Amino acid sequence: MTAELRFSRSDSEQSAPEPTLAQLAGMGPHALARGCAARNWAVHPLGPGRKTPVANCSRCRRPGHSHEGCACVAAGRWCHGFRAATVEPALVDRWWGSDPGLGVGVACGASGLVVIDVDVHAQPLPDRDRLLPGIPIHDDVDLRGLSNGFHTLAVLAALRGQQSPADDASTLRVRTPSGGLHIWYRAVPDGRRWHSSVGQGGGCSLAWQVDVRAHGGYIVAPGTVTPAGTYTPLEGAGDPAELPSWLADELARTGHLRTAQRAACQPAPNRARQAVIAAGGGREQATRVLAAALAEVADCAAVAEGAGFTDKLNRAAYTVGGLVAAGYLGHEAGERVLLEAAEYARPGQERRAGAIVRGGMAAGTRRPLELRSRS
Repeated sequence: MTAELRFSRSDSEQSAPEPTLAQLAGMGPHALARGCAARNWAVHPLGPGRKTPVANCSRCRRPGHSHEGCACVAAGRWCHGFRAATVEPALVDRWWGSDPGLGVGVACGASGLVVIDVDVHAQPLPDRDRLLPGIPIHDDVDLRGLSNGFHTLAVLAALRGQQSPADDASTLRVRTPSGGLHIWYRAVPDGRRWHSSVGQGGGCSLAWQVDVRAHGGYIVAPGTVTPAGTYTPLEGAGDPAELPSWLADELARTGHLRTAQRAACQPAPNRARQAVIAAGGGREQATRVLAAALAEVADCAAVAEGAGFTDKLNRAAYTVGGLVAAGYLGHEAGERVLLEAAEYARPGQERRAGAIVRGGMAAGTRRPLELRSRS
């Protein structure tokens, strides 16, 4: 089976063209993963029939565990989703050979890709200042008929005298099962580093219902099948075109370039230091444990969905509950920093986050987290 998926060709086959993305989309996940890797796109497995990464192993799910320095990633295992992505054919064969039903995710940053993610969610129209971040819309402007990301992206393009990227036939466009659109571009190799949107509905989106997938995020490969439908490349789809300069300017304007801005939004280690009680031994270790738990939740901001937000917030809350029970921080302070991290990662989901935090902390308080140097 593996030999049939091999993309390196013998001398007699050198004139045979590489499969197009449309062809790869119909050849199954293993061939799709190999075809993406052959284009130097770093791939990682998605759960069978899902658009989210396969689950981490039990060790990588432990509270406070980070992808940084993780032995699983170093050993070529798929824990930590897009951070484990690869272009190595042998690793691709091992992963998808073990389960041919796995879907295919593409790590955007490692692949040099910037993908515009257009949604068509049934949501009420937000305030005018959230439709096009940073661009005021006068009260006299009639907004009737404006209902999804296709509309706001078209308005943004029209304001700049440009064609909407949703209509850009020069690049790869992929229809999503929900009726949205993924518009794939190649990042210009000019030293700039683009970052994913803060999250669905977050402050760094390009427009209302228009997010960005770049560094810190992944995209579902065309041809991936889920129970909701197939991610289908539009007719005539070729490889991604170069990111238009006007769109790059808009990304920079809306905060997708400035790494300092993103870092300032995240719960910094000093939030953990402020929360930890300044008494007793083990304070520094408690600060590190709390900061790691908060950072794991905050990292979900880079991915609009599929980041394991619920699981990570629950684990962080369990850890915080253990710190509270052991006397390292107060219950109110612990709950507050957890909710701050949750709001940063998933704005507007206070009720859901509050329930997760309360449940996780309640469970954690039954097992005090004692640190070695505490006296």
